[in-house]
Amino acid sequence: MRLGKQITLVQNQSSSREWNSGAYHRLSGPQVSWGKKVLSRLRLRGDEAVLDAGCGTGRLTAELLDALTRGLVVGIDLSQNMLTSAREHLAHFKPRANLVLCDLLRLPFETSFDGIVSTAAFHWVLDHERLFANLRRALVPGGWLEAQCGGGPNILRLRQRADELAATAKFASFFAGFSEPWLFQNAEGAAQALLRAGFVEVETSIEAAPTILDSAGQYNEFVRNIILRRHLQNIPSEQLRAEFMAELTNRAGADDPPFSLDYWRLNLRGRAG
Repeated sequence: MRLGKQITLVQNQSSSREWNSGAYHRLSGPQVSWGKKVLSRLRLRGDEAVLDAGCGTGRLTAELLDALTRGLVVGIDLSQNMLTSAREHLAHFKPRANLVLCDLLRLPFETSFDGIVSTAAFHWVLDHERLFANLRRALVPGGWLEAQCGGGPNILRLRQRADELAATAKFASFFAGFSEPWLFQNAEGAAQALLRAGFVEVETSIEAAPTILDSAGQYNEFVRNIILRRHLQNIPSEQLRAEFMAELTNRAGADDPPFSLDYWRLNLRGRAG
């Protein structure tokens, strides 16, 4: 199945959905390394139409396009900044690379793709029932899903520290009513959700992916731009945001090893039944 030339854009300019794409492109080495392992599991003919669900700045989309020598990729993301960076990164792949500003909960595609790839995106979507139903609908019968996102006890130590700091007198008023922006499913819950959405041959698993950053500066920048951006948007001044991050960075420096993040990845696989 191939897509027509006209693709509907689903736009949302909410600032909470925007990223510092330049920082992400530069700092996302861990995400790219995990994503390459996901891509290594694919068995491609080379002429498929594939959806990259949450393409970010296109670093892994480029790897996918290299493997699809006669195929095409539609990369979608909810951040215009990410897509702007991706267009620059993927310019030499035109016309086989198409980029769409789109919400995973409002996918405009139906029986359009032979396969779907996603890395480091699904945990940002809080409604996995609707997400997986949309992905199933976007696939041709027998089409495949190969994905990975945060799962299980992902970054639990940092999350607990951020919650404790947000509850202190200095910051509590900024976090009234705030909830974590992630859903970190376990393997069993994710498998059941995929089955309910109509996937078959479902396989899910959780794996540890501990990550150690090189310095206090790298840790601060990484956590600020990649993990806690939604938390920091609640804090009204740059001085207070810097103080929030400085405290978290100081605590991480005392860990063994210092500046480590306890990442856990949820692997997802299935076929459209």
